[in-house]
Amino acid sequence: MIVPALCVAALVLAGCDSADPTDPDPGADIDAPIDGADVADGGDASPPKCPFNAAQASELVGQPLVDQGNCLFGDGQGVAALTITTASRTAGEATYDYQRRQADQTYQKVTDLDQGGKGYVAVKDIEGQAVLIADAGTFTITMSSFQRLGGPDGYEQTLRRVIEALPR
Repeated sequence: MIVPALCVAALVLAGCDSADPTDPDPGADIDAPIDGADVADGGDASPPKCPFNAAQASELVGQPLVDQGNCLFGDGQGVAALTITTASRTAGEATYDYQRRQADQTYQKVTDLDQGGKGYVAVKDIEGQAVLIADAGTFTITMSSFQRLGGPDGYEQTLRRVIEALPR
């Protein structure tokens, strides 16, 4: 019983070899941009760097925050967090519709941005998310457990302040 299972496993692993004669370009660089995205989009292949430091994030949120690395800012007590994830504009465009549908299912209120790029702001009682796709890149902002914000309206106002401060 063990020998047939090992034979099947060996065949499966052997089938993962990239030297398949039907592969049109077995030596292709898997990290290369698809359809020349970096050329067609004016060098858009790289995500932007984190747009804020802890002092700037603190000012935008209205309470002291500590830089916890990778554009994650926390309250220093392990409760409240502001995270900004960056991606290229092309990557943002590719995932936007999915993110927007997820926001509709997760948050109480989702509002499309009406200026300065494509995106939305989504909020509920102790959490909020915003996405901005701009020339500078894509920014996904997530906030959670900020007691001082006082619910969905406070989260929306704060997320809009963060969006306004992002590079365009």
